[in-house]
Amino acid sequence: MNTYKNVRKISHETRHNMVGDGFRVYQYIPGSLNLTDDASPFLMLDYNAPFRFPPSANRKGVGEHPHKGFETVTIAFDGYIEHRDSSGGGGVIGPGDVQWMTAGNGILHDEFQTDEMSRNGGLQHMIQLWVNLPAKDKSTPAAYQNLTDAMISRYKLDELGSVVRVIAGSFAGVKGPAKTFTPVNMYDMILNAGASTGFDIPLSHNSMLLVTKGKIRINEKTDASFRDFVLFDHNAENIHIEATEDARVFFISGEPIHEPVARYGPFVMNTREELIQAFEDFHSGKFGSIAAS
Repeated sequence: MNTYKNVRKISHETRHNMVGDGFRVYQYIPGSLNLTDDASPFLMLDYNAPFRFPPSANRKGVGEHPHKGFETVTIAFDGYIEHRDSSGGGGVIGPGDVQWMTAGNGILHDEFQTDEMSRNGGLQHMIQLWVNLPAKDKSTPAAYQNLTDAMISRYKLDELGSVVRVIAGSFAGVKGPAKTFTPVNMYDMILNAGASTGFDIPLSHNSMLLVTKGKIRINEKTDASFRDFVLFDHNAENIHIEATEDARVFFISGEPIHEPVARYGPFVMNTREELIQAFEDFHSGKFGSIAAS
C-alpha cells in the first residue's frame, strides 16, 4: 500500500486583479494561503487564467520597474509576451516557453504583449512565480534564461500525448534545463483523461500544484479541478495524480530557505536595512538602464 503526501489544503481563488493592464491574475501565493514558511522558496504565484484580450492600439503589459533579491519565472501556455531588461536580456515568449529572470543585485525590466497580439487581441494564459534567493546569492549579477518550448525536457507518460514537461529539477531521471540557486522542481503536466503518474518529492520540500485545465484525482482519493491550488504535507515522499478528464497541472516543489524575509514592493531581502539600501541603489541608478542595454 502506497503512503502518499497528505493534501493539507485546497484553495480556490475567486477574485482577480490586474497587474499593469496586461495580466488578469488570481494570486495564490501569498494570496489567501499567506504561506511565507510553507511556500518557501516561492514568494508569489500569480495565475493569468485563460483570458481573451480584445484588440488594442496600445501594447498591454507592465512598464519599466525594478527588482532585487529574487527571481521571476514566467510560464506561457497561450499568448505572447516581450521582455527587456537592464542586464541585456530579452526576447519573446509564446506557448510552451519559459522566461527565468534572476534579479539578483538589481535589475530593471518591462514586459508587454507583442505588437501583433495587442493589435489583433488573443488568448492569454500564463503563470508568474517569484522564487526567493538565499542571502549568499542576493547580490549575484542579474541574468536571464530564455527557455523555449523545444528546450524543455519531457517525460512521456503514454502514447496518446500525456507528458510531463520538466522545467526545473528532475522527474523520473529526466532533468529540466533551468538553472536554480536552491533545489526546485517545476513540472507542466499534460494529461489525457485516464492518464496517471506517481512521483517522489523529498520530505523536506514544500510541495504544491495548480490545476490549469480539467479535473484530477490526487493520491487516489482527493479531487481537484480547474483553478484549485493544492498544498501538500511533509509526511511522505510520493504523490499520485490521475486525470479524470483531460487536464493540465502545474506542480512546484522546493527546499525551503530558512532565513528571515524582509519584503517591500519589488524588493525581497533579509533585513529592513537591506531593503533601505535596495531603494537607495535603485534611486541612485545602480540597476542600470534598459535603453542602454
